[in-house]
Amino acid sequence: MSDFCLGRPMLDRVLRQAELMDRVMEQLGIDPVVAARVDRGLGFYEARSRCIACSRERECREGLQSPAREAGPASFCPNAAFLRTCARKSN
Repeated sequence: MSDFCLGRPMLDRVLRQAELMDRVMEQLGIDPVVAARVDRGLGFYEARSRCIACSRERECREGLQSPAREAGPASFCPNAAFLRTCARKSN
């Protein structure tokens, strides 16, 4: 029997969520280098981990495609504080 965490479904989820977080950061004008430096890399690592564990993928994707997109991160986003910090530092 294989371990789910090491199988293809989990890898697909990790890659999907990483792509989604990258798109959110791009839309918010966040420089990935700035994000990677927050708290000496730990902030970015924790944000990626929260994104992977988030159960709101569908709402997040829909929000990215919405013409009435919020100016900042979605209110339900577990990374909202991190993303606001990165946006301030990127400008």
